[in-house]
Order: sequence, then structure tokens, then C-alpha cells
Amino acid sequence: QVQLVESGGGLVQAGGSLRLSCAASGSIFSINVMAWYRQAPGKQRELVATITSGGSTNYADSMKGRFTISRDNAKNTVYLQMNSLKPEDTAVYYCRVFAKGFTGWGQGTQVTVSS
Repeated sequence: QVQLVESGGGLVQAGGSLRLSCAASGSIFSINVMAWYRQAPGKQRELVATITSGGSTNYADSMKGRFTISRDNAKNTVYLQMNSLKPEDTAVYYCRVFAKGFTGWGQGTQVTVSS
């Protein structure tokens, strides 16, 4: 069984920073892509960023320059460093993992940015 455990969400003022983490544990092998998505109230879940096992990254346009995705392959962990946060970044953030024989979502972590 595979578990994806997220941490690092919280309440922050506009302009502040947060770092999210998502650790995969259990019977998981050959993780290819790790990604972050987010879902704001009343909106569809949207892609934030992806990172491959080789370190290639991709970002949604609105996050470029503010968010940085990274990963530690030895720890099966993906991170999202979020800087210059805006109230519109308020959402539940989910990690997603694509591995050999497994694709899954984390439980989500709430990020709230106050103005």
C-alpha cells in the first residue's frame, strides 16, 4: 500500500512564503513524474507544476517565477516552494505521483493567503 503524506500548508499574509512537502511511502517504485495541483473553492482542480525523475520542470503560467518545484528521489519526496503569495493562491494543494504500477493523490493541504 502506498501513502502520500503532505505537509506545510497554513495561513500566511500576502507576499509571504510557504514550503509544501509530499512524501511517498510504502510499496512504491520507479517514481516518474511528481506534481502539485490546487483547487480553490468553487473552481476546478488545476495543475501547478510538475517535475520528472530527471529534474525537468514545468509550471502553470501564473506560478512561473514565484513557485519552485523540487524533489528528493532518495526520500521519494516532492516540494513546492511558494514565494510572493497572493490571496488568489488560496486553495487546497494536492500532490500527485506517477510511478510504475501506481498513480495517486495526496490528501491535500490547505493554503490560505490573507490580504
